[in-house]
Amino acid sequence: MRLSGLHLRCADPAAQAAFYTDALGMQKLGGGRIGYVGQDADLVLHPGGGGYAHDPAQRYWKIGITLPNLDHAVRALRDNGVVVSDPKQFLDIGYMAHLSDPDGFVIELLQWDFEGNRASDTGDADAPFAEARIGQITLRSGDIQGDTAYWKEQGMKLLSLQDVSAYGFDLHFLAFTDEQPPLPDLWAAGNREWLWRRPYTLLEFQHVEKAAFAPVPDLLGIEVSGLDSAATDPSGVPILPG
Repeated sequence: MRLSGLHLRCADPAAQAAFYTDALGMQKLGGGRIGYVGQDADLVLHPGGGGYAHDPAQRYWKIGITLPNLDHAVRALRDNGVVVSDPKQFLDIGYMAHLSDPDGFVIELLQWDFEGNRASDTGDADAPFAEARIGQITLRSGDIQGDTAYWKEQGMKLLSLQDVSAYGFDLHFLAFTDEQPPLPDLWAAGNREWLWRRPYTLLEFQHVEKAAFAPVPDLLGIEVSGLDSAATDPSGVPILPG
């Protein structure tokens, strides 16, 4: 099994697809699907949206795109007229930047290496998204025990725990995989550069203890290849067979 798709409703699927292909190097895969070639999830774009507004009270949060050289990517995006935040090392989590697509869905760009750890010849300045992938689909959780229990029942493994208590939350990363992190302590910062290099998509929970989060109507579901039938997660997010 694997996370194979994120289904989103948008105002203009063609314009959304053009943004992701032209600016972020994805490919059109047919049937409304766009993505990078590999084991990671695709985006599946549906018509009928247009009212989305990013809100910290919502269950759905973002996608993360992992890639070898964040500075190359930010430079290329700005040359293409795309507004993107300045790259920064966020605590001991990762070297990252953020932007939004035409419908307002947030995208995190996350470098494989921490700031200062990247080799000088890493990545291709002329094709900064050539090795990119959708590394994370991020949901917010007020009941991490219930959420992780549900996804472990589906066959996922917990790979990393990350303390962001200065900002009022912690992070939990799960995946369909048999791999083991290099360090047995899942809180260890030493696992994180390994984690950002995974070729498959992780399910990330941003956990705020006992918080309640509203559904996002334009999130139509998370697709899982190998799932026998449709289901819903503990908060009602549709889980779709791939």
